[in-house]
Amino acid sequence: MERGSFSSRLGFILVSAGCAIGLGNVWRFPYITGQYGGAAFVLIYLVFLLILGLPIMVAEFSVGRASKRSPALSFDVLEPKGTKWHFHKYTAIGGNLILMMFYTTISGWMLYYLYKMASGGLSGLDVEGIGGVFGALLADPVTLAGNMMAIVLVCGGVCYLGAEKGVERITKWMMTCLLLLMVVLAVNSILLPGSGEGLRYYLSPDFGRLVEHGLDEVIFAAMGQAFFTLSIGIGSLAIFGSYIGKEKRLTGEAAWVILLDTFVALTAGLIIFPACFSFGVSPSSGPNLLFVTLPNVFNNMPLGQFWGTLFFLFMTFAAMSTVIAVFETLIASFTELLGKERRSVIGWGIPTIILLSMPCVLGFNLWSGIHPLGEGTIILDLEDFLVSNNLLPLGSLVYLAFCTSRWGWGWDNFVGEADTGEGMRFPKWIRFYITYILPIIVLYIFARGYYAMFFAK
Repeated sequence: MERGSFSSRLGFILVSAGCAIGLGNVWRFPYITGQYGGAAFVLIYLVFLLILGLPIMVAEFSVGRASKRSPALSFDVLEPKGTKWHFHKYTAIGGNLILMMFYTTISGWMLYYLYKMASGGLSGLDVEGIGGVFGALLADPVTLAGNMMAIVLVCGGVCYLGAEKGVERITKWMMTCLLLLMVVLAVNSILLPGSGEGLRYYLSPDFGRLVEHGLDEVIFAAMGQAFFTLSIGIGSLAIFGSYIGKEKRLTGEAAWVILLDTFVALTAGLIIFPACFSFGVSPSSGPNLLFVTLPNVFNNMPLGQFWGTLFFLFMTFAAMSTVIAVFETLIASFTELLGKERRSVIGWGIPTIILLSMPCVLGFNLWSGIHPLGEGTIILDLEDFLVSNNLLPLGSLVYLAFCTSRWGWGWDNFVGEADTGEGMRFPKWIRFYITYILPIIVLYIFARGYYAMFFAK
């Protein structure tokens, strides 16, 4: 079977960034920034993005490029004989499958809002009216399922065209449009009357606000956001490392991906905060910020339907770039595991993903009485908890241990692969940090996530 590959370095960077860039950047980041006090939180977030995200991303890319395999076989190729690192394939594949089980539904929300905004279905509605639209969407399993299926079919179709002609070419186009749309939307928000207060809130650090929330809580929130935004630990970045050549060192490539990911998150804030302050809306209104608050802001804005349509078009692109990346990881994994042709795997993969996504869809309506993590929780909460609080941090620990331990691939092999080519070298002086300290930080995130879920009231 012919392995997929990318035709260019730009394609690799944009597709990898597309995997990292998703709803965590443009949905969770702005409201969590608003919740924890603006610019001071952003500064802490950027520090953790660098010291947490970069080393683990380089480790994933290195394992992928050295093995030239998907997460299904990469550890089999590189591990010392007699070791069991290859068991991680099951958690990696499981993590990508569970991520698809709820991310496709949320991506379908973006598609639905794009349609409603473009068709004028949200025009003239107040906050209560827009909240009613969102509530009606969640209560309607047919509409929810239809939008979810549309996302799966489109993204599966992109993957059907191949790694280069489909995934690389179309994601490059989507990411370019996404970045341009964000710049246009940010400029529009900054030029709104009264936007200056929002810019000061977002860009001028006020460390007094950190103390109000409790420094420990804010640091954990920044740490968690920096960690989870990059989707590290389940091999969905390693697969793209397996598609590139050895012309460039991987630290610089990872830095570019993180730079683009950060640009999108920060620019989302430049879109949202000036607009919120311009129209007297709280920027810390939680998850409702995207689906209730912002559409109301657009309704009060000159040419609001136009700007709202562009906003949800960019949101749809951000969501689809992640779905395509995860789909590609699963396709490559099952192609290698089963020895089947790529298009055959996609042929049964699309209906399988649709079927697996149905519990999340039904969890908002027909199965809303199921509370898997306690009163008030739904099926999506369980799926998100399994990925975000378990498989991502534990998978990251596996990659770190594999790349630093003499019982794994080992430090010399890891650094040798990371530093093959031209560009930025991996800093050797952080060996002690990523071998002993970074795993403790990841374990802290893991343990604190359980505490927040089950014990913090």
